[in-house]
Amino acid sequence: MPSSPSSATSPPSTAPAPASTAARSKPSGNGPSGAAARLFLPLIALCTAVTAANIYLAAPLLPLIAHDMGSTPSAVAWLASVAQLGYAAGLLFFAPLGDSVNRRRLVAVLSLVATAALLAAAASAGTGALAGAVLVASAATVVPQLLVPLVAERAPADRRARHVAAVIAGLFTGVVAARVLGGLAGEAFGWRAVFVGAAVLTAVLGLATAYILPVERRRRRGPLFAGLVAIPGLVRRSPDLWRACVRQAGMYGAWSALWTSLALLLTEDEGYGMTTAAAGLFGLFGLAASVVAPLAGGLVDRFGAAKVVRSAYGLAALSVPLFWLGGQVMAALCAAAVLVHAALVASHVANQTLALTTTSAPATANTAYVVAGFAGGALASALAGPAFGHWGWGGVCAVAGAWLLLGWTATVVRRVRRGRGWMPGGTP
Repeated sequence: MPSSPSSATSPPSTAPAPASTAARSKPSGNGPSGAAARLFLPLIALCTAVTAANIYLAAPLLPLIAHDMGSTPSAVAWLASVAQLGYAAGLLFFAPLGDSVNRRRLVAVLSLVATAALLAAAASAGTGALAGAVLVASAATVVPQLLVPLVAERAPADRRARHVAAVIAGLFTGVVAARVLGGLAGEAFGWRAVFVGAAVLTAVLGLATAYILPVERRRRRGPLFAGLVAIPGLVRRSPDLWRACVRQAGMYGAWSALWTSLALLLTEDEGYGMTTAAAGLFGLFGLAASVVAPLAGGLVDRFGAAKVVRSAYGLAALSVPLFWLGGQVMAALCAAAVLVHAALVASHVANQTLALTTTSAPATANTAYVVAGFAGGALASALAGPAFGHWGWGGVCAVAGAWLLLGWTATVVRRVRRGRGWMPGGTP
């Protein structure tokens, strides 16, 4: 979020990148030209969709995996959490390397590692081996978070948010595809075939994307994982980055609490009593995010990140009572699903654009931002399950509302205190 009053007329997302960022992002060599150059953004968006899908690949296949291994879906449900844990580890260790190593080589290596892990998952004979393979594949699936800072660096200043939005649209499309198409393909061809198909797509698109990336000749200074150590200090020195992290943690937490608990409402007899397959198709509402992302990018470029985030929080706040009403009225549930996805992606585009342009270390800043959002979502999801068990769907809606309130008021309170001189450094 903007950290000075003048930001209302001078959006941070459209301001020129800091000199150090511009100097660093200028490649010392050239990537392929011509058709490959024109495919740069579309191919990165497609690669993002495929790699993001790998994180959620196991979730819709759990019943099939359980049947194949002679277990029950509840007994293998922890595999989905393993994927999230692997992704979090990859974010912390690999994503900050985008500031210090050759991204072309790193994207290629991670794509090949993910491919090998997905093939190992397809050949797994037990849940232990499958969990290990899923953990490695998810950790190597941080390629999108290496590509987003590059896209932001190379985009024209007046279209930076729109370029970032294109990659985010690919990410959300991949999440929806994993949950919907992954389940359908698993029913038709078996869960092992889905992992093999994901491995092939990851290898082809990962290597193709690495090929079109600009050649970078960087000399690493300091330890390999210095970026990881630098994250706390970077967030502390940048109030804009801190606000982006906290507000997206609140937004993602609200979305995660509602979306991860929705299957319980849809499938339980006390709710709508749907089949698992029918409830899974509800994930198609996630496509609203892919549609809204380009629109949100244009709005950020035109009006600045602050106004877009405020509007997104307003939409999310409106969706919470609609979700509560949706416990009894399907039309309200459908409307709420569209609103919360629109709010999530609009906030994500605005906050991530701000995170990428507010410091001279965009990859490290992006790591802090994504980890903060991920942590907010994970904690809210952990609270939503018990809330549903004790208070039903209304309890889940209360968790979502509380997360939005915390995400917004925490940043407003700190901003006021900074303005009164209670906190050192920065502008109010």
